[in-house]
Amino acid sequence: MISVDAYLTRILSAVTTVESSTVALADAHGRTLRAPVHAAVDLPVFDNSAMDGFAVRFVDVSHASPATPAVLRVIADLPAGTALTPVLGVGEAARIMTGAPVPVSADAIVPFEDTAGGLEDSLDVVRVLRPPRAAGAHIRRRGEDCAAGTVLVPAGVRLGPLQVAAIAAGNCDRVDVSRRPRVAVISTGSELVPPGSALSHGQIPESNALLLSALATETAAEVVLRGTVGDVDDDLRAALAEATARGADAVITSGGVSAGAFEVVKNTIAEMTFQKVAMQPGKPQGFAAGPPLLFGLPGNPVSAAVSFEAFVRPALLAMQGRADLHRRMLRLPAAQGWRVPQGRRQYLPVVLVDGGVAPATAGGSHLAGGLAGAEAYAVIPADVDTVSHGDLVDVMLVS
Repeated sequence: MISVDAYLTRILSAVTTVESSTVALADAHGRTLRAPVHAAVDLPVFDNSAMDGFAVRFVDVSHASPATPAVLRVIADLPAGTALTPVLGVGEAARIMTGAPVPVSADAIVPFEDTAGGLEDSLDVVRVLRPPRAAGAHIRRRGEDCAAGTVLVPAGVRLGPLQVAAIAAGNCDRVDVSRRPRVAVISTGSELVPPGSALSHGQIPESNALLLSALATETAAEVVLRGTVGDVDDDLRAALAEATARGADAVITSGGVSAGAFEVVKNTIAEMTFQKVAMQPGKPQGFAAGPPLLFGLPGNPVSAAVSFEAFVRPALLAMQGRADLHRRMLRLPAAQGWRVPQGRRQYLPVVLVDGGVAPATAGGSHLAGGLAGAEAYAVIPADVDTVSHGDLVDVMLVS
């Protein structure tokens, strides 16, 4: 058997990066950034108020108290978005709202709650009852977040909601992103029928095509074909031809890669190399460098899910130029013990509990129902044969 890491290295060596294009920021969510984005403006763009209150000169209010308030003349009203830039003289203030530009001569903001009558619509004079803690209080300074030209998001990052918002705040409206890889998913097995069917003896509902398509979509891939074929060589060949016609960059099959008599993938795809990988579940694997990349995954649902995480997902991310190819890992205690297959890396579906992690299923690769509750996989090294209660284990988050 080959190790998981060695097999993944073999796969990644065959990956080529898809082309990129410049798109509107509004269309970039979920895509992989191919060129770093620099802030076009300072953030904040200008000195602005962090509070609703009054812009003041600190020297005019530094000794204010409820017994002896500082009385200031109000010379302007400054809502957010105003272009006014009043100059404060001795004993003067400007009523100001959160986000509004701070007058050049002001060096502090007094919140409304520290004044008497500050919220009145018509106000000529304000009484400051408590001074700001220091000059500069409640002022967001220009560029304190980042200066113009700073890298907001580096290349190789997935553009999630937070990254998109940061780029927009930096006054950028277009980004260079990878094309979505085109993926075909073909589930094999004469026993498979569509979910919701009236089942005859020996038939089971097909779930892998939906599983693998959804996992591929979560990597920002475009699923151009999703189908099921029986254990018939010509049917599989026709599906592969259709995947090629639709421009698939990768084809993912499930089932037909083991040692049985009707292994349609093994019997049909001559260019695919089949390998036993030291993992549980997912030991039988097939792969061809293509193009397109061909992934032959086992048919049991947990095996298919784990194989996607271990091999297909990193390949699809590498295809997009993603800097980090792997899921987030945590180190958590086992809330209960379990056995580990000797000599193989175990990927056990687990749930997060107060005491750490616990198995989500009994461990069988066919237990599709238990996957619904899984939040992660416990990843146990091949040289470990038992996990005991309280042992720290590596946990790969998937939800």
